[in-house]
Amino acid sequence: RVLAGPFATMNLGDLGAEVIKVERPGPGDDTRTWGPPFAGTESVYFLSVNRNKKSIAINMKDSKGVKLIQELAAASDVFVENFVPGKLAEMGLGYEDIKKIAPHIVYCSITGYGQTGPVVQRGGYDSIAAAVSGLMHITG
Repeated sequence: RVLAGPFATMNLGDLGAEVIKVERPGPGDDTRTWGPPFAGTESVYFLSVNRNKKSIAINMKDSKGVKLIQELAAASDVFVENFVPGKLAEMGLGYEDIKKIAPHIVYCSITGYGQTGPVVQRGGYDSIAAAVSGLMHITG
């Protein structure tokens, strides 16, 4: 939810798609405060990868929030999520849940280590991928 998801949906927005970004209530996306540099009170990183998007705060841990996301999914063509595998299924928002209400939808799940395997529950970030692959040894 830091780079891969925001970057993928940034590209969709750049191509003209209507992108609705779901953030947690209160502070919202963690990257809003990443910086410097800042543009006003928001990080330039956040602003750059979230351009061309609409943002809505929804409590996904609440049944009303889950219902709202399901309603959004039913009216959408693409659902992009960037959580550890199984996390959204625990909330009733996994692929099987969404396809029941929106069989037409393209469900895109972006993870660090795929959907199965011994390290599937680990979070994946650029620096971790570089270290695990050995690339960091070459680039420093």
